[in-house]
Amino acid sequence: MGKWPVHTFNAGASVSPVISLSSTADRKFSEELALLLQKTVIVETNSGRKYTGLLSGVDTDTLSVCISNCADESGKAIHKLFLNGPSIAQIYSMEKPFDLQALADRVERVFPRMVKIVEGAGVILVMDKIRLSENGIIEGSGPAAERVQRVYEEFVKDQGKGT
Repeated sequence: MGKWPVHTFNAGASVSPVISLSSTADRKFSEELALLLQKTVIVETNSGRKYTGLLSGVDTDTLSVCISNCADESGKAIHKLFLNGPSIAQIYSMEKPFDLQALADRVERVFPRMVKIVEGAGVILVMDKIRLSENGIIEGSGPAAERVQRVYEEFVKDQGKGT
């Protein structure tokens, strides 16, 4: 077949071979998909059917998904829907993603050289002891944590204004 390594998502199905991606690209793809978890998405199948709901689970090996509290195009409510990866044509994100990098930059202004982003976890680490996510402080206390929380609240307020 050629010199390129081949990877199939479902060995039992008749799936065309896909050139293997680098581990960095695979990881980045998985991280992007993970950012959609618990967000509203539209999933379009190969047959053209569309389902809108909360992406509540993903199998990264098969790209199968679970959508909760969803509805089909006719508006029929479905509590949970599992779609097999090969049947999915597209997944659309309906929510603007939280800009973790912009928040980290804002916190960095107050805490220079003391801010790190933990990419896969969606967390900002401040002073190696305060953990901050898109929902606010997850871990940490004291005056520094209170200051980080104020910066976070100001950032969220500014984002709501569209600035």
